Amino acid sequence: MAMKHTRASAVAASAAITAVTVAACGGATAPPESAGFVSGGTFSVALNDDPGSLSPLTGVSLVQRALVPYAYESLVHTTPAGEFQPWLAASWTETPTTITYTLKDGVTCSDGSPFSATTAAANITYQADAKNGTFWHGSNITADMSATADGNKLTITSKTNNPFLLASTGSVEMVCQAGLDDPDSLKDSTDGTALFKLTSVKAGTEYEYTKRTDHTWGPPGVTSSTEGLPDKVIGKVVTDESTAANLLLSGGLNAAGIAGADRTRLTASGLTSAGVPNPIGEMLFNERADRPTADVRVRQALTLALDRQAVGEVVTDGNYLAMTSLVVQTPLLCVAGGPKWTLPATDRAKAAALLDEAGYLAGPDGMRAKDGKPLTIRFLYDAGTPSHAAGAEEIQAEWKEIGVATELVAEDPAGWSADLYQSYDWDTGFIQLAPGTPVVLSLFFLGKTSEDGGYNFMAVRNEAYNTLAQQAFTATDSAAACDLWQSAEKELIDRVDAYPLGQTESPIFFAGATAEVVGSIQPTSIRMLG
Repeated sequence: MAMKHTRASAVAASAAITAVTVAACGGATAPPESAGFVSGGTFSVALNDDPGSLSPLTGVSLVQRALVPYAYESLVHTTPAGEFQPWLAASWTETPTTITYTLKDGVTCSDGSPFSATTAAANITYQADAKNGTFWHGSNITADMSATADGNKLTITSKTNNPFLLASTGSVEMVCQAGLDDPDSLKDSTDGTALFKLTSVKAGTEYEYTKRTDHTWGPPGVTSSTEGLPDKVIGKVVTDESTAANLLLSGGLNAAGIAGADRTRLTASGLTSAGVPNPIGEMLFNERADRPTADVRVRQALTLALDRQAVGEVVTDGNYLAMTSLVVQTPLLCVAGGPKWTLPATDRAKAAALLDEAGYLAGPDGMRAKDGKPLTIRFLYDAGTPSHAAGAEEIQAEWKEIGVATELVAEDPAGWSADLYQSYDWDTGFIQLAPGTPVVLSLFFLGKTSEDGGYNFMAVRNEAYNTLAQQAFTATDSAAACDLWQSAEKELIDRVDAYPLGQTESPIFFAGATAEVVGSIQPTSIRMLG
């Protein structure tokens, strides 16, 4: 079956490899305030895969999204602490259904043309149109939003209450008018207002960005002449983590995400790093009717049989952290004060009883079958994440103790796409989502399946979650909305639509430079060191 929606497929598949990309989720570190910055030179950053299309409108993989900020900017800047600061917008006012931004004066595109509120409104209109299939449609920008311009003021209106208008609309990257007029041109060129612009593409090898000399509106107060900024940024495609680590130590790279065993030697060498939350052990389930995991009793049994701490230590390479939310990326909306859910303790006796109840009975060899068909779980994990294989083998061994056979499948990007979105031949695995808000999370659990053009690639049908999510969308204020979203997330966990087994902090290491990391490296924060 052909892939129905490239955004849903790429986001979920790429989320399975967050451990080894510079676009890993959340977290931050700030450039030091001490002296030692040296302006000029080239900042080289590792990309764990070729990004392909560079369009900020439709690019969906973590590698693509990591490159977007070099050429495009948002109305609002999100700080490492999740606070909002002026960027393209100097100020804003909002009501439950509208937000009005006053744009800064003098903002220009990389070709020298002015960036106006009219173009900003055109961006929102384009994103709101479902037929354009943009990255932000359905999450940050919805079909019930409209935008108008009046001088330097942009007003975005929602037909219903929206308690997160600033967080959602303020983070959308703005494309200049020429790019909006010809969206296909953005696949291999850039047309934005950012500090850097794309100047060279060597597909599969490297992507070069050059600093503009006329940029004066960066956050907070960054300009083209700010001390320590590089003249160029080069994204180098380095698919092997050990190779990336060697390049960091030899001076061939300034930044790379290193999740596996190489992090130990990099730390020992004195390199600094920024820890970024990575839900490396999160598990999702295929709930289509022909899969054993369609039965909630099977999902419950599989999770009850696991020793979370033991599996967590293996899959995180000894850096296990308990997950406290399915929202793991900055600005971490509706995470504070949660969660409302708790995960049950390991109980293999109860797991066995649930499988018996579901009709999967143990044979003479202890392995389970139903109507003569063995119970075999097809478990996917990322071949490029060093600790995933060991974690998957630990799960295989623990499930065997309750009579469940496990087929382990190491996936590359093509394999993720084929299994999750074409053949649907999978049951569960280390499959992670990386949302920064519960609204983005809801895309994957609420509404149409991927076969029907939606984002719900797991075919989840959780009516309690759906009801709470719909109420949260139009809550009177953010506090009420967050309370509803946390209750909705509890429904997902209680029904085992998702299993937050564990997460870790995956570091981005720096050599000869430093930068803030908020979802991905923030280009205006890069500082070269002497």
